[in-house]
Amino acid sequence: SFFFTQSIYAWALIAQALMLCSRVSSLSCIGVQHTARAQSCLLRTGPSAFIEQGRRTTAANARPLSSTRADDAIARLGTDDPRMSKLVLHGTTVYMSGQTAAEAGDDATLQTQAVLDKVEQLLTEAGSDKSKLLSASIWLKDINRDFKAMNAVWCAWIDPDNKPVRATVQAEMARPSILVEVQVIAAR
Repeated sequence: SFFFTQSIYAWALIAQALMLCSRVSSLSCIGVQHTARAQSCLLRTGPSAFIEQGRRTTAANARPLSSTRADDAIARLGTDDPRMSKLVLHGTTVYMSGQTAAEAGDDATLQTQAVLDKVEQLLTEAGSDKSKLLSASIWLKDINRDFKAMNAVWCAWIDPDNKPVRATVQAEMARPSILVEVQVIAAR
């Protein structure tokens, strides 16, 4: 029942997008009239692509999948780990993988400080800094025990005039010695 409902919802969104496509032009694909640009926009970001920066996207202003704009370039840094990049740069946005510091000891204060030092170093490597943070996700092994200690270090570290949005949750960590993990997104 859940799968069936979700499938119907997904198909409804696709149908909605295709109807929007049909209003914007002249090529025929799967029995629906649309432009190649509108189809590219749909394939790039799904049905919600037709609302872009608060305005309706049309065939004339849709950005195609194969854009050649320099700010669409993607760079991956710190790729020695076979599972992930440490940093991904896309346009003017920096995406950072989760940072941990179990080697700093078995104390949330020490681990948080070491993690934030790593975050700051990686932001510098990406051409950014903590004043340009947009979002932070923090995972704690034991939120009841470690939240206050982590938060004290965070508040001393963060730029008070440029605080990002933030979420902090408790989670089982990949290794028992990890108490804190921080992942951020920043502007450059």
